[in-house]
Amino acid sequence: MPIQVTVWGENVHEQTSAVVQEVYPKGMHTCIADTLQEDPEITTRTATLQEFEHGLTEEVLASTDVLTWWGHAAHGQVEDAIVDRVQARVLEGMGLLVLHSGHYSKIFRRLLGTTCSLTWREAGELERVWVCNPGHPIAQGLGRYFEVPQSEMYGEPFQVPPPEEMVFSSWFQGGETFRSGLTYKRGNGKIFYFSPGHETYPIYHQPEIQLVLRNAVKWACPEGGKWEDGYTRKATPPVEAITERGPKLHAPGTEGLR
Repeated sequence: MPIQVTVWGENVHEQTSAVVQEVYPKGMHTCIADTLQEDPEITTRTATLQEFEHGLTEEVLASTDVLTWWGHAAHGQVEDAIVDRVQARVLEGMGLLVLHSGHYSKIFRRLLGTTCSLTWREAGELERVWVCNPGHPIAQGLGRYFEVPQSEMYGEPFQVPPPEEMVFSSWFQGGETFRSGLTYKRGNGKIFYFSPGHETYPIYHQPEIQLVLRNAVKWACPEGGKWEDGYTRKATPPVEAITERGPKLHAPGTEGLR
């Protein structure tokens, strides 16, 4: 079966900025979905902030292998109940690709447990993306580095936990460096953060960026079965015979504390 990818886009700048509309006339989410769909191993659908339940219903997420997330101007408008739902699916095994300014999304900060803040500058400067781990699946097909002609500078310090792997590191024309491609594992799910992708520049049209996204989807695809977290809802019976001692907080048949 093809990898089922849901491409989530905030879809705000595309409706308010003529510059963004010119670069991404069908929206960044559609551009990313079309890019991924070029791979016969991947099938895509899109979801946006403006849809019912932000397009991320229980049925949609249940059939999603990998979710990509791009947001910027409306992080606070994402309902907490939907964030809870996405978090639960990541812990079960769904892959998550967090793109560019999605670093400050509710779901990314929730999963990483930090502010995910950084320094930035919007000047359309050159970004050189260095491949730190050429053997990593996400970096396959790339050389030692590639360049983004116009990019928004993201710089250190980047307030995130130490990653499991740093796949890419960027240098900017103004002198800053940034950990631009990081992997994490939360529960049973794999997470990849990739910073290139500013809305006013045609970064998602660039072949190297498109290759990274397709590679990342395949890397983040769930492996094995789904982890369903239902184990703390009731007392676990012992494997060996025991004699119970001491007082109990929970009455027989109660679910206990969550």
